[in-house]
Amino acid sequence: MSGKLLDRIGSPEDLRSLSREEVVRVAEELRTEIVERVSQTGGHLASSLGAVELITALHYVFRTPHDRIAFDVGHQAYAHKMLTGRRKAFATIGQDGSIAKFLRRSESPYDAFGAGHAGTSISAALGMAQAMQHQDRDGFAIAFIGDGGMTAGMAFEALNHAGDLKQRNLLVVLNDNEMSISPNVGAMSSYLSRKLSGPMVRRMKGWAKEFLDSMPGDMLHWAQKAEESLKVFFSPGLLFEALGFKYVGPIQGHRIDVVMETFENVRQMLINGDGPVLVHALTAKGYGYEPAERDPVVYHGPGPFEVESGKMAAKKPGPPPYQKVFAQTLIRLAEEDERICGITAAMADGTSLSMFQRRFPARFYDVGIAEQHAVTFAAGLAAEGMKPVAAIYSTFLQRAYDQVVHDVCVQNLDVTLALDRAGLVGADGATHQGLYDFAYLRTLPHVILMAPKDENELQHLLRTAVEYPGPAAVRYPRGAGLGVPLDPEIKAIPVGASELLRDGDDALVVAVGTLVHPALEAASQLAADGVSVAVVNARFVKPLDAERIVALARRCGAVVTAEEHSGMGGFGTAVLEALAEAGCAVPTRCLAIPDQLVEHDTDVDAQKARFGLDAAGIARAVEALIRPRQPR
Repeated sequence: MSGKLLDRIGSPEDLRSLSREEVVRVAEELRTEIVERVSQTGGHLASSLGAVELITALHYVFRTPHDRIAFDVGHQAYAHKMLTGRRKAFATIGQDGSIAKFLRRSESPYDAFGAGHAGTSISAALGMAQAMQHQDRDGFAIAFIGDGGMTAGMAFEALNHAGDLKQRNLLVVLNDNEMSISPNVGAMSSYLSRKLSGPMVRRMKGWAKEFLDSMPGDMLHWAQKAEESLKVFFSPGLLFEALGFKYVGPIQGHRIDVVMETFENVRQMLINGDGPVLVHALTAKGYGYEPAERDPVVYHGPGPFEVESGKMAAKKPGPPPYQKVFAQTLIRLAEEDERICGITAAMADGTSLSMFQRRFPARFYDVGIAEQHAVTFAAGLAAEGMKPVAAIYSTFLQRAYDQVVHDVCVQNLDVTLALDRAGLVGADGATHQGLYDFAYLRTLPHVILMAPKDENELQHLLRTAVEYPGPAAVRYPRGAGLGVPLDPEIKAIPVGASELLRDGDDALVVAVGTLVHPALEAASQLAADGVSVAVVNARFVKPLDAERIVALARRCGAVVTAEEHSGMGGFGTAVLEALAEAGCAVPTRCLAIPDQLVEHDTDVDAQKARFGLDAAGIARAVEALIRPRQPR
């Protein structure tokens, strides 16, 4: 039959009806289609290309969804989505109402576990494997981890637990795209791994053990010693064996014939109760598409590009992104103070701290996907007189909340947290929205918490944070700034000082961060209708400038707060607390994200408008609040 084999695959069951030779073609077609689709829509390219053969072979050998696959982060799983009935939806991936870029249990029965943050897959798969045993169900749980996920401490906690449980129905697939290994050693290791996982060799090892058990003295002990030495010589699996896993690898992860044979042998091992097993596969990010292989960082999450050349659309000239302003400012501050150092959790390019790394390599630290370690490491630096600045995405800092509480705030240590990607994040969806940092930080002792209205104010608030002798956090959004001029001199702002940007008498709008400029725009619109609105740029969520806010609230008689954050426990809540404490009972409306998950959408501005967090929405809120007070 001619045509694409992919056209015949609506589910992994269709894939399993094909011959091995046809499965090889499927993997080739998947790679071509991923490149074509991402070239049109943008998305996660290099990681997904590196995992095509492994994912295809897993679905071919194992009986998904009866056998569960828990992926570590979703940006390596495009082949999985295409093989599980979502291929046509790739034309609108990440858009409102379409499929997500990451994995979601509600989207498909094949998405066994939601995947947004790294390091979770082994813990989740181990829980699934235990549940199967408790319920006397057959089937296997598979953790697919890679792309740096093994640098997360949680992954090793799960490995340790799985080995202790001797979890016989658990498979961990390590997609290793970083290890360099020579072709000869790789070929030999791949050959040995496939043969050592075969049923005949395993039976021979069992017979040998029985024979040695019957021999006098320490024959078995010395035989085991010799076997371990052979493993160390041929493979790097001693650590995993020590944790209680049967180690298989490294195998060539892009040789799908090798991968299928290995998985078939491993599946038989699991059937025989020989788990847990870890398969170590060597892959390359961007494999099969030369531009992505050459620069997997650039092609990790590219926008649209030309397939033949790999050339991306030229970026229109515009304001610098907040991340670049942050890094440039930190470099200037570090030139003045040699105690300043920069820390990232595997996001040097995303946070733009790679610029700081080039300028101050000895004062830069990338700790891997280990946010907990990053925060306590920063606390240790601060305890000895350094001034660490940890740049961590808002959604990822949630993973280190205990360390922020106990290791930084309780000890009142001089650590600055730069909360990147704060607020709405568009197509990345629910797992990546930075909507909770005000709430989870403002309750902590000693901390000050800030949000700039634009990139120029970011400079000044970063200096404020660094010079503050205790825990400080600055949150700012993803992407381009507003294009305001940058002051040549960077000055610290008095802690807790707000800014009255526009005076008025009919209502007060207190905004913070990205909603300050929309609040000003709303005030201008209302002025055309004869409504006089005062606008305050709070700058500080903690400590709040309660004195100014209460005074203006009493004079204006109505208050609207505006924030790009969850309404539960956020900035608006802080303003309500201040008004209540002062006994100022004025009508108040808090504009924020409601108590719901915010799904993916290509346009952040559309998300803001949906929740009334744009100029029009703020103006409507003011009018609704003051209308009952106006005479007919």
